[in-house]
Amino acid sequence: MMKNFANLSASPCYEVIVMGGGFAGLGAAIQLKQAGIENFVLLEKAAELGGVWRENTYPGCACDVPSSLYSYSFAPNPHWSRVFAGQAEIKQYLQHTAEQYAVMPHVRFGQEVLSAHWSDTTDCWTVATTQGEFCARFVIMACGPMHEPVFPKVKGIDSFSGEIFHSSRWRHDIDLTGKRVAVIGTGASAIQFVPQIQPKVKQLSVFQRTPHWVLPKMDSSLPASVQQLFRFLPLAQQAMRSTVYAIFETLNGGMQSKAAMQQFQRLARFNLHYAIKDPALRRKLTPGYVIGCKRVLQSNDWYPALAQPNVEVIASGLQEIRGNTLIAADGSQIEADVIILGTGFEIAEPPIAQRIYNRHGQNMAAVWQGSPEGYMGTMVADCPNGFLMFGPNIAVSSSAFIIIEAQLGYIMDAIRQARQHDIRSIEPDPERIAAFNSRVQDALKNTVWNSGGCSSYFIDRNGRNSTVWPWTTFKMRQQLSHFNLNEYLLDQHAGEVAES
Repeated sequence: MMKNFANLSASPCYEVIVMGGGFAGLGAAIQLKQAGIENFVLLEKAAELGGVWRENTYPGCACDVPSSLYSYSFAPNPHWSRVFAGQAEIKQYLQHTAEQYAVMPHVRFGQEVLSAHWSDTTDCWTVATTQGEFCARFVIMACGPMHEPVFPKVKGIDSFSGEIFHSSRWRHDIDLTGKRVAVIGTGASAIQFVPQIQPKVKQLSVFQRTPHWVLPKMDSSLPASVQQLFRFLPLAQQAMRSTVYAIFETLNGGMQSKAAMQQFQRLARFNLHYAIKDPALRRKLTPGYVIGCKRVLQSNDWYPALAQPNVEVIASGLQEIRGNTLIAADGSQIEADVIILGTGFEIAEPPIAQRIYNRHGQNMAAVWQGSPEGYMGTMVADCPNGFLMFGPNIAVSSSAFIIIEAQLGYIMDAIRQARQHDIRSIEPDPERIAAFNSRVQDALKNTVWNSGGCSSYFIDRNGRNSTVWPWTTFKMRQQLSHFNLNEYLLDQHAGEVAES
């Protein structure tokens, strides 16, 4: 028989708690409802859903995956205005989908998760938030991999007399017109907002520790006629989605071989040489590693912006700040009125790991010691009934929705079987975790991520790739298509499970 969760604690109790209101959390809520599970709650720290698309509002913010693939397969949007949708449109799609699938009654806003503890006594999770406590049989941790911004540790940064902010916390109240602006970092956010602010500012100084390979972005508007076609002939949009998926899967497969990526690199090199004519600037912007070792970027206006007379690329990291003077590691100095940090997010060490406590009272971060490990990117040791979206070694060079839907199918199957067999708790077998991670690391050895000649956020502070799924997404979807109870430790009579 199922436990009566209401009697376990004075706190509100649910069968499932979903943490986070981005696409992963919303997808979990939709799947729970479709599975007939209504006794769940989605905890969101902010006042609206949106995740990364709520947090990032910088100029030019847009997706680098075509909209036809950057959406739920079960909820196509025929009204995308561009091949690559912008931030506001993506957030609107997320919020519209939440309304469409009647998720909002399950959402609790202003509930930032402070901690979550598993108890072997109650076989439940206790989740503490800024507004109180909740308990649940299962938790789905959907806090996202690009959630907490990285702030660089720079000597004298507190002495800066101008304005300073991270790109994910854009200060729209600051007018950059006529200002001397310094941008720290040249990653996926910077290549979008730099071309937007370059025409406004007096002087733009871009601090670049390592250049990126940048491909042309095959973007264009989608006219009303195309939107009407997608609306009245959904198979046309599905065909476009399948085509885009095949292209990204080809790219993802190429990451297995440095030789294959070196051929692909020719396009990126042509893009650089076509846009940048100044030999000195071209040398600064030419990477010394194989494309794919770092995240592959796309832009049509990044290089043209850097070639403008009011822009200086400083091929060095920021080392020190003295008042309004910024000093690079190579000794060069510039003056700035505003500093914009395009320094990315915590990827290899997700902040949620500091708030999730296992049965021994240890948080994930303390157990992992900088090198996250799990099983199938979804469960971790000693955290029964806890499911982690975008967990260790699940990232791929494709749409996040491929991962989200594969993981959610796996999680829903686990919950379905637990309910069917009255299984009190499920957790991964430590021996299987070790064997799985050994296979993952062996498969990563010769990939471009590990041997492409760069340092990236895929590699953790211990020099281990704890981020990337080394195989195709076809294999990911196949391996996550069924939750095999025999691979897990169960608090249940083995004979009863074997009958399933």
